[in-house]
Amino acid sequence: QVQLVESGGGLVQAGGSLRLSCVASLSSFSLASMGWYRQAPGRQRELVAQIASGGSTNYADSVKGRFIISRDNVKNTVYLQMNSLKPEDSAVYFCTLRYAWSEKPNYWGQGTQVTVSS
Repeated sequence: QVQLVESGGGLVQAGGSLRLSCVASLSSFSLASMGWYRQAPGRQRELVAQIASGGSTNYADSVKGRFIISRDNVKNTVYLQMNSLKPEDSAVYFCTLRYAWSEKPNYWGQGTQVTVSS
């Protein structure tokens, strides 16, 4: 069973920054695509960013130019650097892992809360 452990959430003022981290207990981490989703109260879960095994990335339009996803295959870790945070970025953020053969994430982390005050 793969475990994903997130950290780095918290409370920050609008305009501030946070960096989320997610460590995966998977020996073949470098072969998996990693992603970050978020879910705010009363809203559907949405994809924020993802990074493929080869390093290509894509982002939700709402975070382009502000968030950066990256990975360290030596540390089995994926990061989400969040800059210029807005109150509407407040949500629980989930780390995901997807195998190459799967269309949807195969594993989810427990989530970490991000709250942006105005």
